[in-house]
Amino acid sequence: MGTAALLRAAGVGVGDEVVVSAFGNVEVAEAVTLAGALPVFAEIDPTTYCLAPAAVEAAITPRTAAVVAVHRFGRRADLARLHTLGQRHGLLVLEHGDSQAPYEEIARRRERATYLDAKLRGVRTPDGGDGHTYQQYVVRIPGNGRPDRDAFARAVRARGVECRVPVKTPVHRLPEFRRCVFLPETERAADETLALPVDASLTKRDMQRVASACNALGGLLQPAV
Repeated sequence: MGTAALLRAAGVGVGDEVVVSAFGNVEVAEAVTLAGALPVFAEIDPTTYCLAPAAVEAAITPRTAAVVAVHRFGRRADLARLHTLGQRHGLLVLEHGDSQAPYEEIARRRERATYLDAKLRGVRTPDGGDGHTYQQYVVRIPGNGRPDRDAFARAVRARGVECRVPVKTPVHRLPEFRRCVFLPETERAADETLALPVDASLTKRDMQRVASACNALGGLLQPAV
């Protein structure tokens, strides 16, 4: 059952608010709208890129009926704290994006992520805590924001390495969902993040190529801190 159907089945609809993340997954905001409710955007945790429970609590109003937690890049949202919030405020808490790859595939991705963690210079590597499955290996490109990240991505691609910007525009900046809301961590993540390949099929030579392509660009960037 989809998110919109789950919301409707729980009685969420017109006049209700649903707290969601603005960092990608526009389909979640669309599902809230389809159910007749209003998506309210809360801040993310800068380490996991999932909804920050404290920000969710700050966004709760008398009209809030539900929270939709999105698991990002292989890191899980803090469901324990979100369910505690839900119980305290009488809210429905739903999960989105919890598909799990086979253990062997996850193990191979973790091996490739460990290699990049050790080899990469000049970028901020992901925090591997809490059972990260590395559906995507998302680094931060330090510097002055999106121009640095985009220049870095173009240069890496020119060296034959595929990479992608995971979230080009936060949902609260899209015309159909535009909100006057202050989400600095969300904006910063959208400007700085880049997904590098860690597919289970990649060979050691492939991973060496990824590291070499990235490390060759250190002069474009400020040191990672």
